[in-house]
Amino acid sequence: MQSSANISQPKLPRLEIDPFSESFLTDPFRYHPQMRDVGPIFWLDSIGAYGVARHEEVTQVLKNHETFVSSRGVGLADFAKEKPFRPPSLLLEADPPLHDRTRNLMNRIVAMPVLKALENDWRGKAKTLVAELIEKDTFDAVTDLAEEFPMRVFPDAVGLMDEGRDHLLTYASIVFNAFGPKNEIFHSGMADADAAISWVTEACKRENLKPDGWGEAVFQSADRGDCTHAEAERLVRSLLSAGVDTTVNGISNLMYGFTQFPDEFGKMDTSQSSTRRAFNEGLRWRSTVQTFFRTAAHETSLAGVTIPEGSKVLTFLAAANRDERRWDNPEAFSVTRNASGHVGFGHGIHVCLGQMVARMEADALLSALREKITRITSAGPPVIRLNNTLCSIASLPVKLEKVG
Repeated sequence: MQSSANISQPKLPRLEIDPFSESFLTDPFRYHPQMRDVGPIFWLDSIGAYGVARHEEVTQVLKNHETFVSSRGVGLADFAKEKPFRPPSLLLEADPPLHDRTRNLMNRIVAMPVLKALENDWRGKAKTLVAELIEKDTFDAVTDLAEEFPMRVFPDAVGLMDEGRDHLLTYASIVFNAFGPKNEIFHSGMADADAAISWVTEACKRENLKPDGWGEAVFQSADRGDCTHAEAERLVRSLLSAGVDTTVNGISNLMYGFTQFPDEFGKMDTSQSSTRRAFNEGLRWRSTVQTFFRTAAHETSLAGVTIPEGSKVLTFLAAANRDERRWDNPEAFSVTRNASGHVGFGHGIHVCLGQMVARMEADALLSALREKITRITSAGPPVIRLNNTLCSIASLPVKLEKVG
């Protein structure tokens, strides 16, 4: 962390907000207006880092990957100064040329033709799940829908072993929790870490992967010399974290949007253009990933402020997605809004690897829901799941109104 002694610049506001406190993580959107209004860049005393919360500066930091690097960690820890809790991701925590090599490999694994081959199967499974849910008076939109559907399709696509797949949900939470400080939220989230990490470690080994999944395809790339076999194992691990949280929390937050703005669901139809627009708006309105850090590789300037080498800069993705400088009426959730340009999946070369997977899962599920449902309403208060990086809901009771 950069010492506050080095940030005595007259243009730089200082905020007492702790973005990893329980009060902030319970309702970060309450704090975002102050962060945007105080200026294009500010200093956070609580963590000893710079912060940006406006759309322009957030996208500027994320796209300038040569200056604001990821290889020193996208969390609070600086990998140049301390050992990461696990081997760094070859995608999320890597810079070019390593990042470009591994990203190009993984883009071929989850290319659109590969996904399209699964689309009919996923749509059929989405319809089956929706048929099960509409028979209930109420259900939990997180555990019964947002978690259930990805677990019915994603592990099979990767080719994961059948036993212990529930560890995927725990593992994704652990990874994103670790991007913040080692606070009480981090320690609480590590309660089941050993079992989940052990399972993921075994699940990513070639001998435990099924022969026709994406995981085996990664190892076949290693056979061709596109990466080493040790790298292949780590890339399968990255695929697991990228393919779960984006979908589970993205769908959960979207369902929450429908309960808060109940007229919006009926404005969506079953077409992919409509469901995709709705999913994008959900990602903008209540971003799955709230924050990511970058580290200044050298002294630079941002919004007129000199940033010393080694400084951590925290990008508030969710705050940027409700920036009134970029969006009209940004606090409103509207499925007819064109939300392109949102940073809910990140921005630049490190944009989320699993975004196409998340989009296709969401398309299948939303289309199946809209075919049978006219309205989604709240059946009880949501329960927030605290995480240092993710905007996550643990429970969301809902009631559906059927067509006809």
